[in-house]
Amino acid sequence: MIAICTAAWQYAILAIGVALLGVECFVWALCALVLWPLLPARTARRVGRLGAMWVFRIYLGAMEWLGAWRLDIRELDALKGAGPLIVAPNHPCLLDAVLVVSRLPNAVCVMKGALFNNFFLGPAARLARYVRNDSLLRLATRADDELRLGGQLLLFPEGTRTVGDPIGPFTDAVGALSRRSAVPVQTVIIEADSTFLGKGRSLVARPQLPLSYRVRLGRRFDPPTDVRAFTAELERYFARELAATSVAVADVPGVEDAPHLRG
Repeated sequence: MIAICTAAWQYAILAIGVALLGVECFVWALCALVLWPLLPARTARRVGRLGAMWVFRIYLGAMEWLGAWRLDIRELDALKGAGPLIVAPNHPCLLDAVLVVSRLPNAVCVMKGALFNNFFLGPAARLARYVRNDSLLRLATRADDELRLGGQLLLFPEGTRTVGDPIGPFTDAVGALSRRSAVPVQTVIIEADSTFLGKGRSLVARPQLPLSYRVRLGRRFDPPTDVRAFTAELERYFARELAATSVAVADVPGVEDAPHLRG
């Protein structure tokens, strides 16, 4: 009976999480629709990115309070005043962008073009001047523009969620954009104790709660001259880092610390 009640409560927490994120995204999308024609581009960028940060920060904090997960993501705060960067994390699950954006007030997400037509995500993405990934030329041009304006471009080197162990194959996108823009690459290591929301994992499979996520800053790479060599070096670096930290994350702050709700 206890096991059944525990399972039911954990399913309830996950359902609450889906509903909460949906409501937050819907409300912010309505706000973005109103603000889009009213704000000049520079102000819209600032408001849109801050709005996304707080939507995700409130969501993560609420779900931690409910016992869904334990997070240690405060190292990302060191990037707030670091200027233009290409922020390059590994990509174990669907929560990765949420974790990173929740701490960076000037994050620029690279998104699939189709998502800009999604009501829950599109208006907010347009307001924040996020970058479409529907063509290489558009991606390179828009990303370069946003970096020159001081943005911090969030781009996953794997291009999709991790399919290998400990890392999937990398694309040349990070290195190519870094060389084009002359902006360094800040690696970010995301450690998770579960494959929940990972590639190939059923979205209805119940994980053991609370989940644990730790995000830490890795090495910062200078812009490359040889993109292919850079990509190979970056992939080796992530493989070493993740292999060395493959033990499940356990010693992270409890909910009473509420670190993600702080400014």
